[in-house]
Parts: sequence; structure tokens; C-alpha cells
Amino acid sequence: MPEIFLGDLSETKFFDLLKPLLTGKKTGILTIKGREDGEIFLEVGNIVHAKTADSFGEEAFLTIMGWTAGKAAFEPDIPPRERTIPIPTENLLLNWSYRKQEWERIRKVVHSSNDLFHLSLQNDSKDRNIKGEQWNVLALTDGNKTIAEIARTLGWDEFKTSKNIYQLVQAGLLEKAGESSYTDKKIVGEDFFKMIEFELKKVMGPVASFIVEDKLIEFGKTKDSLPEDQALSFIEAVGEEIPNEQKKSQFKKAVIASFSTGQ
Repeated sequence: MPEIFLGDLSETKFFDLLKPLLTGKKTGILTIKGREDGEIFLEVGNIVHAKTADSFGEEAFLTIMGWTAGKAAFEPDIPPRERTIPIPTENLLLNWSYRKQEWERIRKVVHSSNDLFHLSLQNDSKDRNIKGEQWNVLALTDGNKTIAEIARTLGWDEFKTSKNIYQLVQAGLLEKAGESSYTDKKIVGEDFFKMIEFELKKVMGPVASFIVEDKLIEFGKTKDSLPEDQALSFIEAVGEEIPNEQKKSQFKKAVIASFSTGQ
């Protein structure tokens, strides 16, 4: 049977797309394509395998459940390639519920994978104990590396990295980097955002400016702090909000061409 488009994660929660497949006891592959790609295999309504570029099994499933961008589709009657999730789906969803609550606490401190942190000065002489893996985080957290960069260096996923940084902030060992941490990176100018909004309004109308602001929040940046080395990723992220594939392609080509010419 042909692939069935389920929806866009920027408009619908992923669980709302997954739920009918579980209750309908479907067998097949659920794919998510966007800035990040993922796969979830179902067998008679049970989740038996999940995969992302960086993980598989339960960790991949929990990662995908946190995504808020990408297009989801389902191809029925595709048998699972592997079985990397041995626990019952009910327990898996319960673990996701716990993870979701934990993410909500972490996001109050770590807003996105593009956040920067550095060591904080200690105002007292108290001894502090940290875990071995947290020491590696401290060694890499210099105010210049983003959480995403630290995660890649350590071979961790975003959740594990963010959780460790959150714990170190709570322990008083790390703090959010100030504006000075961006001074060694060239920042995109105001014209960059004007150009993006101009092209986006052609296909999305008056909501264009809101989409740009929303993506800045996801990146943990403002119009005064987005570095040029993240500009192309930002353009890709904004483009994923355009549902029409042809218009999305035209938007990306136009904006990337203008950005490259202006550099």
C-alpha cells in the first residue's frame, strides 16, 4: 500500500498522530522527515523498533516523541526490520511521560540545543562532588560550544547532555553564558531576517514574522545573537514550516542565494 501522510509536527503533537495507529493495532513503519529523520516500527499496535541518526530502541523513540518539526507518514504492512524495544508499549509510553515531565524542568534552564554555558565563579569554599561523566561536560563547557556541539563530542543525545548541564547549573557549577560569549562569532545582520520574512510572506502570508520569531526561540537566539555559522540551519528550519514541497524548495533556494551573495 502507498505511504499515507499523517501530518506536520509543527501543527500537531506527535502523540496525536501516533495514537490512532496504536489503538487501531496497525502494523507498518512511521517515518518522520525534516531537520531530523526517524523511524518507528509497529506490529499489531505495539512499538517494537525505533531509529534516529544517533540512536535506536527506546532512546530513539523518546527522542522522536520530543520533536516539534518534521513531516510524519505511515506505510502500512511493512514488517519490522529489527526488534530493539523489548518492553510493552504501555511501559514505553509511561517512560515517555516521565521523560516529558523531566524535559519540562530542564527547559526552564536549558532552552535549546544552541544554548551556551560556562563555569560559574564560586562565592563560597564548599566542596562539591560531581559524577565522572559530568566532569567531561565541565571540561567542554567553555561558553563557546553549544549543547549540540558538546553532545556530538561526547557521543550523547540532547536529553542526556541537557540533563547533565541542568544538574550542574543546579549545583552552582555552570551558568548561562552572557552576550560576551558571542563576540568571537560573526552575527547575521538585520537584513538577513528582513530577507527571510520577505520571502516567507510570499508563501505563508502575515504569519511569516511569527514563524521566524518562533524559530529563534527554538534556537535559543535573538535577532541580535544568531551567528552566521547557524544561518543555513536556521533557513532550513524556517523552510520546514512550508507545507508545499515546491514552494519550500523555491523559498530555500531564494533565501540561500541572497544570503550567500550578501556575505
